[in-house]
Amino acid sequence: MYTTKPKNVLHTYWSRVSAFRPNARLYLSSTILTGAALGVYRLLFNFYALSLGMDESILGGLITAGSLTALLAALPMGYLADSLGRKGSLLLGGGLTAISILIMVIWPSQTVFYVMNVVMGLAQSLAAVSVSPFLVENSGEEERTYLFSLNQGLQMTAASVGNWVGGSLPTWIAAWEKALPTSAAAYAGSLGVVGGVAFLGLLPLLWLKSPILTSSQRTVFAPFAYAAREPLLLIKLILPMLLTSLGAGLIMPFMNVFFRVVHHQPDPVIGALFAWGSLAMGIGILVAPPLADRLGKIQIVVITQALSIPFLILLGFSPWFWAAAIAYYIRLALMNMGGPVYNAYVMEKVEPSARATVASLVSMSWNFGWAFSPTISGWLQVRYGFGPPFIGTIVLYTISVFLYWAFFWQSD
Repeated sequence: MYTTKPKNVLHTYWSRVSAFRPNARLYLSSTILTGAALGVYRLLFNFYALSLGMDESILGGLITAGSLTALLAALPMGYLADSLGRKGSLLLGGGLTAISILIMVIWPSQTVFYVMNVVMGLAQSLAAVSVSPFLVENSGEEERTYLFSLNQGLQMTAASVGNWVGGSLPTWIAAWEKALPTSAAAYAGSLGVVGGVAFLGLLPLLWLKSPILTSSQRTVFAPFAYAAREPLLLIKLILPMLLTSLGAGLIMPFMNVFFRVVHHQPDPVIGALFAWGSLAMGIGILVAPPLADRLGKIQIVVITQALSIPFLILLGFSPWFWAAAIAYYIRLALMNMGGPVYNAYVMEKVEPSARATVASLVSMSWNFGWAFSPTISGWLQVRYGFGPPFIGTIVLYTISVFLYWAFFWQSD
């Protein structure tokens, strides 16, 4: 019987990583810095908004504003990305994100927050339609899955460092400003630091080498033309992701609020929890490529996401914080480890000329759920608590896993 020795797995992993091209290495350097910055941002922004007198329904509206913008902008951003080239698109997307964070710190108001979330939605959409084609174009078939996974794994690991720092950063800023750690001033100062680090993350991108497509190689109607040629394939590739995004949007943007409201935990504890969670997710993503080599890409997606559902139930309905925390770690690792593997799978299933188009449609499917679910979830939380959002997520994730299995398990 054939077995894979750990030494052979590590050797294979190292050989794949060593094969990364210069562009890929530069992008991974940027990923580490931006991942750390966004780890702090995602931990603290909700608390910042709450400290200014906003409630969960407004938080849901802000998340919806950004995600709905990203959804509506995905197709034109795909055209813009081809016009600017991968390098220009990644620089513009990252720059807009950093500027938006700093503007919300300097001029904190509900109106400014909505406008800047729209700008961040545009930046998110531009980056989303650029990253997957960029990674495919800068990798060979053997190391491609490893590059996709290492990119997201490094992002999550860096986010875990950001979460650790973010849990204590308001306390440090508050001591310097002689304010309370939960004050708006402490959170604003912390997010100002985040904006600065986000700008640093742009520096490695300046050395990227990326060609710009000529007008004959791109058309604004390309997404529609490809959809008309391959409607069934696109439905199969995108529908499970759409359902997953609808479920994720119900609870994931509110996990820091969940642990504060339901389990009564302070910011440093939540920061540590998010840090370990990001690290668990990063480790899960990093171990996925050799498992995908052995079992198959779709098999890894189905198995890991199915196994995550019982832990999602425990997370949402356990009365004990320690049990919810353990479930949170395991669920994050299992649910997300197949994500980069599936993204690579999608890019490989479509012809090279359609990759930016399909990346746009994938981005739309993900942002569709995040555009609508957070508003619904915020409304449900204010009236009924976290129970209904968790039930909705469990049902949607279960259907999504079934569709992955039904569409692809036998054919791949």
